[in-house]
Amino acid sequence: MPTTAPLPTAGMPLDPDRTSRLDVAGALLGLLRDTTTEPRPDPQLEALTLAVAADLPVLLWGEPGIGKSAALTQLAAALDLPLTTVIASVHEPSDFSGLPVVGDDPAEQGVPMAPPDWAVRLVRAGRGLLFLDELSTAPPAVQAALLRLVLERRIGALRLPPGVRIVAAANPRSSAADGWELSPPLANRFVHLKWTHDHEVVVRGLGGTWPRATLPTLDPRRLPEAVAFARRAVCGLLAARPALVHQLPANETRRGGAWPSPRSWEMTLRLIAFATAAGSSRDVLSLLVRGTVGDGPGLELLASTDRMDLPDPEDLLADPAGAVLPERGDLRQAVLDGVVQAVRARPDKSRWDAAWALLVRAVETGAPDLVVVPATTLATLRRQDWDVPASIERLAGTVALSRRADRAAARVAAAAKAGR
Repeated sequence: MPTTAPLPTAGMPLDPDRTSRLDVAGALLGLLRDTTTEPRPDPQLEALTLAVAADLPVLLWGEPGIGKSAALTQLAAALDLPLTTVIASVHEPSDFSGLPVVGDDPAEQGVPMAPPDWAVRLVRAGRGLLFLDELSTAPPAVQAALLRLVLERRIGALRLPPGVRIVAAANPRSSAADGWELSPPLANRFVHLKWTHDHEVVVRGLGGTWPRATLPTLDPRRLPEAVAFARRAVCGLLAARPALVHQLPANETRRGGAWPSPRSWEMTLRLIAFATAAGSSRDVLSLLVRGTVGDGPGLELLASTDRMDLPDPEDLLADPAGAVLPERGDLRQAVLDGVVQAVRARPDKSRWDAAWALLVRAVETGAPDLVVVPATTLATLRRQDWDVPASIERLAGTVALSRRADRAAARVAAAAKAGR
């Protein structure tokens, strides 16, 4: 039987007289697999790695062929974690709950539940990435058996070590082969991330360079602050909106996704702490929060966290010339509205003048249309013996505030006389 020479390394020429055709084909395949990675901003990849770092089970939702499995393979390689792939739909419930093994004296010793070989390998390794693929094609009985694995990390009598992370992937029911909706108890144990493709990432990846997945760098100095911020954000929202603590969706499809419960709020709190300590962007935090408690509650939480760091209206009124206003339009509008409400709550000529000075500063440093509503409201708070401040004249060309103030004062005076 003829022998062939070892394949040359990449970049070395092949000797056609000493290699078989399959060797040549193998060399070509090797060159095609020879890709590299680069640091590249990718919110969904950063959200995935952040959830993995937080030791929370993640479920990637995406159409077939979108690259979910490839992303997990690349993530495992980048994090130097052995990857164990389990196709959930081809397993029996006993593969996850354990197979009964009858011993010598079951009446005395009981019947232990033997775990599958892949679970034993993970325990021996002490670390790894467990990839549960095709989760939406697993029948209800298998989904029920997965509950303990996902939540408690137990398979039969075996417990997965802390170094093992769990990531799953699923196709929407409309594009899954014999797909099932996820059961609410199983769905509520995951962080749901919608996996989509980026045209530029795909093109550059096919050219040989893919984004690099790295665990987030947590700032040790920010850990206490991150925990305090996360608790204040979640508890503040739920104290004001108790109905959001637990909302089981009425729609079957939505029950198979992210929805609020005490368990998912606990996961949200953890993710906010990790995102804060890592200095993650708002886009990444949005993906994680909405993927844990759903779009509606998630957006409410994001809005409330935005307002947590807004300046105190009283501080702004005390020093309007040195005020630093938010750059984002919605936050700036909220700050200006808060200042007007503070003047309404405690009306005073000096406070009213300071509010006008603050509106002038807002026009000088941002979009002028944002001051129209608060200025109109502030004008209605004028008392008869209050002179119109000179600062209003600086706004006249933008929103005609001087004329608005006079008309508003006349209406207030007429209403006061009519009330008498």
